[in-house]
Amino acid sequence: MRYLLYSLFLLLPAHCIYAQEKKTDSLSSLKQLAEITVRAGRPLLRQQESGAVINVQSSILTKGSSVLEVLERSPGVYIDRRNSNIALNGKNGVMVMLSGKLLRMSADQLMVFLQGMNAADIEKIELLNTPPAKYDAAGNAGVINIVIKKNRNQGNFSLTGGYGYGEKAAASLNFGRSIRNTGMYGNYSFSHDRTYYDWFARATDNMQLLGAPSSSDFLSLIKPVSNSHNLLLGADVNLSPRTVAGGSISGNISRVADHTVNHGEYLLNNGTRYNMDADIRVNNNWDNIGISLYTEKRIRAGEQLNIDLDYLYYKNNRPSTATSAFVDSAGHTPGTNDTLFAPLQKTSSVSSMQIGVLKMDYSRQLSPGLKIETGVKGTYTNNNSRSRIESFLDQQWISSSAAVNNIIMKEAIGAAYGSVDAQLHPTLRLSAGVRYEYAHTQMDDPQYKQRISHRKSGKFFPDIFLTWKRKETEWNLSYTKRISRPSYNDLASFITYSGPTSVETGNPQLQPTITNNIKLGYNRNGYSLSLLYSRDDAPVARYQLTPNPTGEVIWVSPQNLMFQKNLSLQALLPWKISDRWEMNLGFTGGWRQFKLDFTARPVQKDYLGFNANFSTAVKLPARFALEVSGWYNSAVYDGSKKADPFGALNAGLKKELTKNGGILQLTVTDILRTVRINSYFGTLTEEAFNLKSKVTFHPESGKTQIVKLTWAKNFGAGGQRKQRNRTVEESSRVRK
Repeated sequence: MRYLLYSLFLLLPAHCIYAQEKKTDSLSSLKQLAEITVRAGRPLLRQQESGAVINVQSSILTKGSSVLEVLERSPGVYIDRRNSNIALNGKNGVMVMLSGKLLRMSADQLMVFLQGMNAADIEKIELLNTPPAKYDAAGNAGVINIVIKKNRNQGNFSLTGGYGYGEKAAASLNFGRSIRNTGMYGNYSFSHDRTYYDWFARATDNMQLLGAPSSSDFLSLIKPVSNSHNLLLGADVNLSPRTVAGGSISGNISRVADHTVNHGEYLLNNGTRYNMDADIRVNNNWDNIGISLYTEKRIRAGEQLNIDLDYLYYKNNRPSTATSAFVDSAGHTPGTNDTLFAPLQKTSSVSSMQIGVLKMDYSRQLSPGLKIETGVKGTYTNNNSRSRIESFLDQQWISSSAAVNNIIMKEAIGAAYGSVDAQLHPTLRLSAGVRYEYAHTQMDDPQYKQRISHRKSGKFFPDIFLTWKRKETEWNLSYTKRISRPSYNDLASFITYSGPTSVETGNPQLQPTITNNIKLGYNRNGYSLSLLYSRDDAPVARYQLTPNPTGEVIWVSPQNLMFQKNLSLQALLPWKISDRWEMNLGFTGGWRQFKLDFTARPVQKDYLGFNANFSTAVKLPARFALEVSGWYNSAVYDGSKKADPFGALNAGLKKELTKNGGILQLTVTDILRTVRINSYFGTLTEEAFNLKSKVTFHPESGKTQIVKLTWAKNFGAGGQRKQRNRTVEESSRVRK
């Protein structure tokens, strides 16, 4: 006990300790320390060598928020809810990890998963725009790593209820227990959300399907109801003083029922008028499971070997039915494509994915100023996707060959890396490494016995970091190279009905994106500034417009741009106004340039874009605390599509209850109802069929504020065992 108290004495700040000089009084001084309570708050935002870190639990707005809502308030993060897209620092191609493991989900499921995950279960979020060589090279925009709490002998639970357009509910339980040399942990969360969003489009085009140039108005009302369950159970065992082994099992069950009502009016130049009405019901069901095993062996002081083995399985079943009518005043449909305008259609879509990963890492401290790391990794993926659109004609269900998709994709990626970390001078540190990745990918259509795609590629991805640090001042200079391989569904030649004059499809001709980054950073007393230049060759823009080979309808598909360049200034500015009032300011923005040639007329565009956010927290009397936060995104281009600026203001009020009663927290999202996204096609260059459109998207909060009330309480003994920092990551390449 005496040695334990002495250790606490060394850890406490000097100004918290009253120590008498006489040795005979040292024991009484140590006894006094047992009665001292030390609370060390962590800053909400801080900068590190490879990016920014958000200490989620330092924000009052965390309770009652989802992880997606926390990301939306984060500096440099752009959430496009309509197109299920996440961008970082003005670029798509972000890889999202959960405690070091990349989430292999479709884009729409990833949004549902993050919206259903309770932010109260999250310890921190890392926004890594220049990850080092030990991370996978995937992700040209960088990596977002969401780190889950992993308590020992401590737990917490929370209950949330709320209302916006519809009811909201969430529950979360996080627990841990240490027994001798074994630590067990787990968490479970549930979320229910009845929501609403709509979009209205006004367009003109000269589509051949309708027989003449036309103008149109189109309104879509979507009312999804989602229920999500997430579970994680794990254990760590100290097999010997130098060996630790452990494992975990995680699962997710997600059910989303969408009800969409569409109405469109089309007026042709020849005076013909068509009306379109549709009622669409979609069930999007996901079942995911992951099993992870690991062992850590400390060979000797400063020398360690880690081995990780992972298996992941995902299954998606997405059936839908559509009842529609697209007719003129006489009841005639345009064109001769009976299957495209059938009054009754149904879609079946089933996908499954199995992933196996083996990873080994070795590190050794050769001297106090020199450390080396090396490792190898193998990933094998088998993805099976089957979809079909059927039309009810002549009292039977029929499908055209273009509406049937059956794809098997197999991919093997082997990787090896090495890095060195050297303290060249007391104020200068060098970290340099290189990663080599070899990928073999093939896509086959077993129904027609055709090979759709077959690719082999091997590339080196170097990185170098220089850090100069003196007292409170730190400078960083880095170079990294990264890759974003096309996602599975972006490559597949599937056909999905999206409207009377357009269909969604993949693009087997997509090329991978290669990115080079140069970053200069400055940190002092918590303030940080950085300048980041990046060039992307063949970046991918999703939901772009091209004509189909027959010239009938528009294909909505992913396309490669020629290049994209970004020169961005990033700033994190914490401001402590007083002991009870703190503020954080964040800014990311600058010059952006891109060039594309898949449209009717190639175009190059230069523009200025930025993302800004702030949060301010005030401690009030009677154990109350108030936080107000806001964010704003400037105008942005996604391929040939332009989006107007938009932002939001949020607030939270927290009350600490007496007698260990926990906390009560009220949050309001989008107080001013300003989240409304206007996007345009045809303003930058000529689109397919000379289409010009404006689409206005209203998410739920743009219609009504979302109010939530949360009660949360900690239980169990204090203390937290040091969490294992794992860096096992798999490339997240499933996209809708």
